[in-house]
Amino acid sequence: MKIGLQISRFTWPEAPGSIGPKFAEIGRTADEAGFASIWVMDHFFQIEVVGEAEEPMLEGYSALSYLAGVTERAKLGTLVTGVQYRHPGILIKTATTLDVLSGGRAYLGIGAGWYERESRGLGVPFPSTGERFERLEETLRIAHQMWSGKAAPFEGEHYRLEETLNSPPALSEPHPPIMVGGSGERKTLRLVAQYADACNLFAYGGPQTIRHKLDVLKGHCEDVGRDYDEIEKTALGTVELAPGAMSADQVVDMCRELGDAGIEHLIFNMPNVQDIEPLKTLGREVIPAVADF
Repeated sequence: MKIGLQISRFTWPEAPGSIGPKFAEIGRTADEAGFASIWVMDHFFQIEVVGEAEEPMLEGYSALSYLAGVTERAKLGTLVTGVQYRHPGILIKTATTLDVLSGGRAYLGIGAGWYERESRGLGVPFPSTGERFERLEETLRIAHQMWSGKAAPFEGEHYRLEETLNSPPALSEPHPPIMVGGSGERKTLRLVAQYADACNLFAYGGPQTIRHKLDVLKGHCEDVGRDYDEIEKTALGTVELAPGAMSADQVVDMCRELGDAGIEHLIFNMPNVQDIEPLKTLGREVIPAVADF
């Protein structure tokens, strides 16, 4: 099992002046500790399940580009970009740029989007759920076309590109892995089976829910003729290593349970990540212990 880090909050002492230095320290520490990946949310307002909308929030790809300059090994991605935020041709160009500048370490994390307040707040069109899923599927098709090296027109219901030119090409082979985030059984997991290299589920439902969602994904793979084993199974959870909260042994036990359920790459957000020592503890006591799960 691989362990990733999601940095979801920037409400650190002395922010905003402290955000850049602390963000770099967290990134370097996670990279050196052996985290396989580092992620940021692609939001413009803080989400309500984490904090207040008015809290500091960084734009995702700018933040990842900054991390690319201070890390060497960990893969980098958004968990995940709402499809309505960026025109797909520009999004794929942006992800390609991150991949090139990071030495081939980018993921493309994407989903149908849901946070209406920030979209309307910043003047971004927020179509219906059904239309956002239609746009997501077209964006996934555009990603595959642009990363194939084929500079040709794309004609969809929502997007029309006259020339999918993408130079320089991504360094990742055959392209940066595409992660579709979400656990919707009828649409999201079908899109994973058709177009994605990784899924991302919520760990909060526990192993039983994970098993069910992966069974649904397996069924979609059978329907579309996709090899289920080609898809990286990831999940997002929360870990707080602190007295009275969680111990490293408890984190290892959580990883074991989710690994038994089928998760290969477990991504944690950490409420006390700014303290740095919890990252080092995960690097010393958890990452080596779960490597064979």
